[in-house]
Amino acid sequence: MKKALITGITGQDGAYLAKLLLSKNYKVYGTFRRASSPNFWRLQNLEIFSKVHLIPADLLDMGSLIEAVKISDPDEVYNMAAVSYVSTAFEQPVGNAEITGTAVTKLLEAIRFFNPKIRFYQASSSEMYGNSGTKIQNENTAFSPASPYASAKLYAHWITDVYRKAYDMFAVSGILFNHESPIRGLEFVSRKISNGVAKISLGLEKELVLGNLEAKRDWGYAPEYMEAVYLMLQNNTPNSYVISTKESHSVKEFVKLAFEEVGLNWKKYVKTDKKFFRPLDVNYLCGENSKAKSELGWYPKTKFKELVKVMVNEDLKRWKKFLNGEFFPWDAPMYPNESKIAGRQSLKKL
Repeated sequence: MKKALITGITGQDGAYLAKLLLSKNYKVYGTFRRASSPNFWRLQNLEIFSKVHLIPADLLDMGSLIEAVKISDPDEVYNMAAVSYVSTAFEQPVGNAEITGTAVTKLLEAIRFFNPKIRFYQASSSEMYGNSGTKIQNENTAFSPASPYASAKLYAHWITDVYRKAYDMFAVSGILFNHESPIRGLEFVSRKISNGVAKISLGLEKELVLGNLEAKRDWGYAPEYMEAVYLMLQNNTPNSYVISTKESHSVKEFVKLAFEEVGLNWKKYVKTDKKFFRPLDVNYLCGENSKAKSELGWYPKTKFKELVKVMVNEDLKRWKKFLNGEFFPWDAPMYPNESKIAGRQSLKKL
């Protein structure tokens, strides 16, 4: 039985990857950061919480990373941990640089000293391209990061490349473009939209306030992207790949489709606020996935419109369950604004 260690297993990608590896009969270990409010709802939602082996670890603590590698003794390590919300990186640039960037060196060093034969995956990001000025981005497109997050990701991307070449390690990076799902965090615009539309359609909210509606992204379905991640570590030779849909759609398009799913006109409910704009935004991203198709046999199956539909309907189902008094794993109670709505509804029932 193969063993895998996933850092950031409680996040969207880590949870979906864990489910995929379990289906392939892996023994799955995952690191999590100890916090006052445990965040295991995604693992519970995917019904795999009891099937994974959790190890407390801190990316800033080299000792805890060594211990995690020692305990799991893995064949494969997938680094999914990061401060993944771009806007937060502007507010906490130093912490983001350490967690998203330099911590990857610590993890690579832990692997190199414990067992350099371990295969390593680094989660890179399309944000590294920034405003590259190219119509489509591939593995050879020049990087031009436009945020502290993207800069930290670029450091992690290049240090992975250095370790592959310098120490002959099987170390690869997946340059994943935007990939969304119903278990995306509420701070991300895709889930903010689907959750907001669900609440408006049920009369729980009156408006949805967003930032830049004109920004265009290449939106894919997260579970499918984890299949590509898995295939990268099963390849004969280590290499980096762009994982994308090769289509670009604006935030406005996402909003329009989401409201259409519940039969509403988005223009009646959506407002923009400058406070949700980034200090420096990326206007356009679209990935060329030909290399992944030809060398990994991977291609995206879920189209943009279907992705929006899946997300909106899942959030609708959640809020309906809540209104019916059902208990289930979800993230809304962890957010102040959502918990206020939940509290108001609870008082109405009294």
